Amino acid sequence: MSELKRSLNLFDTIMIVSGSMIGSGIFIVSADMMRVLGSPFWVLMCWLISGVITLFAALSYGELAGMMPKAGGQFIYIQRAYGKLTAFVYGWTVFAVIQTGVIAAVAVAFARFVGVFIPFFDEQHILLQIGNFSVSTTQVLGVCSVLVLTYINTLGLNNGKIIQRVFTSAKLLALLGLIGIGFFIGYKAGYWHNNMQLPFSGSGNINATSGGNISIVTLLSAMGVALIGSLFSSDAWNNVTFIAGEVKEPQKNIPLGLLIGVLIVTVLYVLANVAYFMLLPALGSSEGQNVFEKGIAYAQNDRVGTAAMSAVFGDVASYLMAALIIISTFGCNNGLILSGSRLFQSMAKEGLFFKSAAFINKNSVPSKALWFQAIWASILCLSGSYGSLLDYCTFASLVFYIVTISALFYLRKKEPETPRPYKAIGYPILPALYILLASAICIDLLIFKTLNTGLGVLIMLLGIPVFYMFKMNKSSE
Repeated sequence: MSELKRSLNLFDTIMIVSGSMIGSGIFIVSADMMRVLGSPFWVLMCWLISGVITLFAALSYGELAGMMPKAGGQFIYIQRAYGKLTAFVYGWTVFAVIQTGVIAAVAVAFARFVGVFIPFFDEQHILLQIGNFSVSTTQVLGVCSVLVLTYINTLGLNNGKIIQRVFTSAKLLALLGLIGIGFFIGYKAGYWHNNMQLPFSGSGNINATSGGNISIVTLLSAMGVALIGSLFSSDAWNNVTFIAGEVKEPQKNIPLGLLIGVLIVTVLYVLANVAYFMLLPALGSSEGQNVFEKGIAYAQNDRVGTAAMSAVFGDVASYLMAALIIISTFGCNNGLILSGSRLFQSMAKEGLFFKSAAFINKNSVPSKALWFQAIWASILCLSGSYGSLLDYCTFASLVFYIVTISALFYLRKKEPETPRPYKAIGYPILPALYILLASAICIDLLIFKTLNTGLGVLIMLLGIPVFYMFKMNKSSE
């Protein structure tokens, strides 16, 4: 059996961090956030808060990555601090919903936008119908994209690395172009000033006012709900820790890659939203006949990026944005597929996953772990359940980020003499602040998204009996 080879440099780690973070969310979720909050100022604050707390987490992970530069990343950190059971529950949740659910959702998003150019790929074009279960051409193309990327990655790390470099560079440049156009054209449009005057107004089961005044509790509650979109769009930055076994000088390059990658994406996300609010009115009507009448809140199918570009380029904008999102989602899934398999390979080496997933092929990659991941992600694509899974995994991701960052405090006390090539900037204030903020968001989600977060908790708890099944299987060998 071959071994993993260290061939990724600092540039590659930055590309994996930023490429895994940027999918289709930045072009879509601002519409729902606008409907929840009613105020562009607070929408921008949510994007900024998401970026800041993600940066706090990334800075903390840098210290753990420097201490434990091994394949498996976050799984290894949790195991070192809290033991195999907690680490397995994390790995189980990543496999069941977090990694594979995101891969499935991104793959279907990729397929939907391919449909802009090739109408055959449409969610209404059903290939198979059995009762309530159906399979569309869009789902089939999504599965095909997962299988193709998985196959390419089984041929060697260099293939995945090249795809990541090319597609991430392309989408970063394209996103910069979108921002530049938004600022140049939008500055003259005059929407920015009016948009910034709009006050907070809650929606749904969150009332905006109490006795004519905005309640701080109400505002914070609404922001907690709105943050789901921006946090999901800012997630997957931790994937680079999974591939630590293939990074050159991981003690230095992983912390730096986390810091630079998260900073780049945070800045681009905030600027992209500023560009949206420059190009279009924030509020509109669901009955509107064009992008200006619909506004950002009621953009068609929530495609804010397409609506913003339509304000500049007219009908051709749908094709421009579709091309950008195809590039973005394809590159995003490559990073997720490449890195996630290393986590499952690391679990298998500990006897906490299918034994064959530990296998390293002649190209020095965990090919069987890649295929296990691809098969489950494909099943999620075909099941149509990936949309619900995303609601569950945002909460689950936050819980495990809290657990991992708390390990930073625990290991400082438990292993004070362990070499730490990089120490978390702002310790203990910034890591503690992250834990407090993330915990507050989790509580908010439990209150206002009770069903979805409850199911997320259930999926995590199911990992406990599964852990003992793997343990019994290992002891009987």
